[in-house]
Amino acid sequence: MARHLVTSALPYINGIKHLGNMAGSMLPADVYSRYLRQRGHDVLYICATDEHGTPAELAAQQAGLTVAAFCAQAHEAQKAVYDGFALAFDYFGRSSSRQNVEITQHFARKLHENGFIEERAVRQVYSPVDGRFLPDRYVEGTCPHCGYDKARGDQCENCTRVLDPTDLIGPRSAISGSTDLEVRETRHLFLLQSTLQHEVEEWIATVSGQWPHLSTSIARKWLTEGLNDRAITRDLDWGVPVPADTWPQLAAEGKVFYVWFDAPIEYIGATKEWADAACDSEIRDWKSWWYEADDSVRYTQFMAKDNVPFHTVMFPATELGVREPWKKVDVVKGFNWLTFYGGKFSTSQKRGVFTDAALEILPGDYWRYFLIANAPESDDSSFTWEHFTATVNKDLADTLGNFVNRVLSFSRKRFGNGVPAGHIAGEAEAKLGEEIARLLGDYEEQMEALQFRKAATALRALWSAGNSYLEEKAPWLQVKTDPDGAALTLRTAMNLIHLYAVVSEPVIPATAATLRGAFALDGDTTTWVTAEQARALDTVPAGTAFTVPPVLFTKITEEDLESYRERFGAAPHA
Repeated sequence: MARHLVTSALPYINGIKHLGNMAGSMLPADVYSRYLRQRGHDVLYICATDEHGTPAELAAQQAGLTVAAFCAQAHEAQKAVYDGFALAFDYFGRSSSRQNVEITQHFARKLHENGFIEERAVRQVYSPVDGRFLPDRYVEGTCPHCGYDKARGDQCENCTRVLDPTDLIGPRSAISGSTDLEVRETRHLFLLQSTLQHEVEEWIATVSGQWPHLSTSIARKWLTEGLNDRAITRDLDWGVPVPADTWPQLAAEGKVFYVWFDAPIEYIGATKEWADAACDSEIRDWKSWWYEADDSVRYTQFMAKDNVPFHTVMFPATELGVREPWKKVDVVKGFNWLTFYGGKFSTSQKRGVFTDAALEILPGDYWRYFLIANAPESDDSSFTWEHFTATVNKDLADTLGNFVNRVLSFSRKRFGNGVPAGHIAGEAEAKLGEEIARLLGDYEEQMEALQFRKAATALRALWSAGNSYLEEKAPWLQVKTDPDGAALTLRTAMNLIHLYAVVSEPVIPATAATLRGAFALDGDTTTWVTAEQARALDTVPAGTAFTVPPVLFTKITEEDLESYRERFGAAPHA
């Protein structure tokens, strides 16, 4: 089987993330990784907190902590939430790690040796009130392109255009709010992206045929507009230091690398963290995933559209310029935005539903299913409490949960706690088996194609097929005249439940574990269901003991819905 490297965009350290972050990177990456593992592939799913840059310093300042202490606490807080969503990272690292510092500095030295980094004098915003140069995110103002009045000096959150602080209209210090700003000369390192543009274009032409349209169009738009040389150092106290053996003067001035230079390198750094964390009896070869691995590893990245340019253009330019055989991405799965009632979720403005609060309301599987079933793939999709409620109640509570409860409760009532035997399978069961095999094939096809919304539709269709079979056979009527026929129906339905447990695991893992645990199957190591097994529906033999699990999904009531609206709002600016 193939070796699959999977990464999702690194969540930034300055606070718990909202549902949009979950929908656009980490959750689909987790679903895909789980699916690949169940199909027998060797998978390494890597993520980390992105801990450098000005927002980390500002958040630490507001919290009254050192940046190191703030980042350590925030990392643990984020990891706890991701555990609540059952994200099965192989390793969840930190971009402030020693490993990332070493590899980032190695990349910088190699780029310098190869002539792709240049030291230049620049004019930069200086705040006399703060007594320091202000890196890009320390400057806020109005975007010259869209008029958004809270744009940062590196990128406009509203229109996603990349900016320089001097582009902003009415700039002000993010530290003190002072508008008494000057422009003074200082020196920074620049990555000569312009000289690497042709190589990036050739690389994209070779690999982008496998990318979704969103990722390709964003990358090509950047290339069409032309790659500009970009400053990759900042005046900050927190970050990967510029190595003194290569740039002694800049190191003496305390320059650190720009967060968007070192953050993508952390995918490699976190893999080395994973390897270094192995116990003495385990050997983890991190380089086999990243170095000279083009033919042995398939690498898939997941991210929202605002991160796509950095991963399809800027980081590939860095890897190409190093002139070493580091693994480059095979597929960039870009997502549009999940909106909140049509408006943007916003971490900085606390608008929308945040992941920790979501888990306070309902378990992770509710959210996992909804976000995958409504993945913002072809365009933006909107979160509303009304849509969330309808999805949970119809798909999870009625279609899956009610099927499981009806089958197991009725069978226990009529036949006891063992799977009933009854007749041998007949025409209706053969028809059902063919339908399940077909739907399973569709589900697999959509998963392989990274079409998560369609995969959720196929999974729901699998659940619905069981309900249709149950309604057709009506065992509650059969049992009155043909108990063996009713027993066959229930036995077949229980086999469907076990199948659902296996194939639903990538999307709703906690529920899948509950379903699997309902049957006393010694040594049940089933990882996937073949088409033949789907047709036969005989994995759970007659006589197998079973238990009726608690209610899988509780319906959301009108009272619940009203309380959610009151707590979180029901409009983008509520």
